Amino acid sequence: MIAVNIVGYKKTGKTTLAVALGQELARRGVRAAAAKFTHQPEADAPGTDSHALRQAYGRVALLAGEATGLFWQGRRHLPDLVPLLDADVLVVEGGKHLGWLPRILLLRSVADAGELEQGLALASAGQVPGYGLEHVPDVSALADLILARGFALPGLDCGSCGRPDCAALAREIVAGKATAADCRAAGSAVEVTVNGQPLAMNAFVQGVFSGAVTGMLRQFKGYAPGTVEIRLKG
Repeated sequence: MIAVNIVGYKKTGKTTLAVALGQELARRGVRAAAAKFTHQPEADAPGTDSHALRQAYGRVALLAGEATGLFWQGRRHLPDLVPLLDADVLVVEGGKHLGWLPRILLLRSVADAGELEQGLALASAGQVPGYGLEHVPDVSALADLILARGFALPGLDCGSCGRPDCAALAREIVAGKATAADCRAAGSAVEVTVNGQPLAMNAFVQGVFSGAVTGMLRQFKGYAPGTVEIRLKG
């Protein structure tokens, strides 16, 4: 990689120049990414420097003191981003379409629970209780509940667990009829982690990955069948 550093005081046109460079490089078919140092994190919204840079480069890193942001062009799915988050607990705001996570409902009225519950709700919180749901308005108690019963399925909908999709297994886990260990994609004989987070693989991918790695290792002296552990750092 080669790089160039555009420096100057505030309002001197650094972003304007960086955007122009990104547009030009893109026209030439050069894959480029941008990084911006800023004093305050900013949302990727029209009118912001990060938005202008992303439009020009597609990939932008924001470095703002103790906060860092990363934006990509194109759609990404939450499971693809989890290994980058480096967390033991992931709290997701919004995403009613997600069927592979348990839910805490915040309701305007009891009627909202009919649309939002979908068999995935552990409890309701806030001012309005959900009919038939445990109501946990206390934040400390809610944290206890999440630590005790929270889980995340891979969202592959691979059917390896014998259910049609991850949502079906998630509903059973919430109902106490199954556990996250019933997910075959996440708890397999092939385990790959990135930043401590396991990557889910369906049965076919597990077979391909295992076969490829084993085939390569057989070429080395000292290889014998058994548990293989490979660690890559960097």
